[in-house]
Amino acid sequence: MTDDRPVRQPSAVDRVAEDWVSTLVDLDPTVATYIGVPGRTGEYGDTSPAGAAALADAARAAKRALDAADAVDAVDRVTKTDLGAELDLVQESHDRKLHLRDLNVIASPAQSVRDVLDLMPTATESDWQDIASRLHALPDAIEGIRETLLEGTREDVTPARRQVALIAEQATRTGAADGVFRQLVDGAAFDDGGPVPEPLRAELARGAEVAAAAYRSFGQFLEHELMPLATPVDAVGREAYELHSRRFLGAVVDLDETYQWGIEELARMRDEQERIADRIESGASVARAIEVLDADPARVLHGTDALQRWMQETSDESIREMDGKYFDIADPIKRLECRIAPTQEGGIYYTGPSDDFSRAGRMWWSVPQGVTEFGTWREKTTVYHEGVPGHHLQISQGVYNRGELNTWRRQLAGSSGHVEGWALYAERLMEQLGFLDDDGDRLGMLDGQRMRAARVVLDIGVHLQKTNPDGGAWTWEYALDFMRQNVNMSDEFVQFEVARYFGWPGQAPSYKVGQRVWESIRDEVAAREGASFDLKAFHHRALALGSIGLDTLRSALLA
Repeated sequence: MTDDRPVRQPSAVDRVAEDWVSTLVDLDPTVATYIGVPGRTGEYGDTSPAGAAALADAARAAKRALDAADAVDAVDRVTKTDLGAELDLVQESHDRKLHLRDLNVIASPAQSVRDVLDLMPTATESDWQDIASRLHALPDAIEGIRETLLEGTREDVTPARRQVALIAEQATRTGAADGVFRQLVDGAAFDDGGPVPEPLRAELARGAEVAAAAYRSFGQFLEHELMPLATPVDAVGREAYELHSRRFLGAVVDLDETYQWGIEELARMRDEQERIADRIESGASVARAIEVLDADPARVLHGTDALQRWMQETSDESIREMDGKYFDIADPIKRLECRIAPTQEGGIYYTGPSDDFSRAGRMWWSVPQGVTEFGTWREKTTVYHEGVPGHHLQISQGVYNRGELNTWRRQLAGSSGHVEGWALYAERLMEQLGFLDDDGDRLGMLDGQRMRAARVVLDIGVHLQKTNPDGGAWTWEYALDFMRQNVNMSDEFVQFEVARYFGWPGQAPSYKVGQRVWESIRDEVAAREGASFDLKAFHHRALALGSIGLDTLRSALLA
């Protein structure tokens, strides 16, 4: 598809949004790396309390400028609504001191200062020099995180002791002498396969050593200094949770109603799985059906090379099948790279393209150490979730729509509820369109949907200290048993996932709640338009908006 639309004339609202992107890139140079724009990409931002205060002050100033800018069209109205909500949330979160306890097992500053290295360009000597510079700068970034957490102890705002213990172990693994930093140096090469010059490789090695040492030291700090001062309570409470929920959804929801809905949705997922299990083998339980699928050699991949090839082939086929029928997919978006991640923490994730598509969107699989076999029946739906029509199509379409959307709208706006809700919507859509007609693949999709419904119940239940479905309290042990009953994964995965929910409040429910909102908007639009409703046209209107909060999405599509 060729994009021949005229380029929209930037407005005063666009200028505020562009200025906000520049501010974020200036305050945190890793933002430039994530979105693929020029910046001080050999540096980190200020991760200390002073850096958080500077961000809040900048948000306050940007909000004043935004309030003074007139919206001239529908694009501006969406930008003004969504950016205004984000700027308010930055200030409220700082006032509530949420940054002082920002430590969890999957997505906190403790991980992000390392994770950004995976996205840095490697085509030129200058690119590798930036990587070396950032490695040398990493100890200061870690020190800023330490200062922030210590400030939290003085303000009596600390992370949960459970998260501190887990990140101490994680930091020690990250800082191992033969760990990810050493592997980065050993694998250093230009994109064309040429070797990095020896003087630069030596500088990279020195940077890897100081970065690894910083993580080892951070692990010791967490274990011996922060742990005794951390709170023994996992729950963050209703006031903080409401802020986290708004952040991840871009919407305000009734948390008590959502908790009850999650319980009911979980029961529906279980019943649907049981019907399919009976079709796989007459009278089989879900557990038995899974045994049958896992024993089928046609559904098993051996080794990460086979996994990567299967991911790429499945993704490429989905793009071919979706284009022109259910979506219009532009040529740059048809390029999606499927990769095995350099880490071994578990999980599958997506990173968006750079603003000019010189770096493609990428689907990453972080394979835990020792895992060598992969069931395709579980993961076909995951490829749709992370690729097309999921994250890749959604995020890349926003980037592609540069003629209408400012940089903030293309690259930085949005919420987990919008993005992850769309990805779950995409999974169900693929089932509805016939791409998951195989009972094994469909059971795999439902396995993921059931897990996401369970997360709604667990996450809200733990942090709001609600009564659990069996009438008791949400404890760590109950949460583990609850997940074991509702997911079919290894116990290591279950423990990691529960630790994630306990330490990252509001994020896990955003998937299923986001799906609920996406489907309700589509159904409401379809009811309004009646026989004239066109699914491809609805998708085009929705994705052309870029990633936004769910409240903004609803108002934009239903205005």
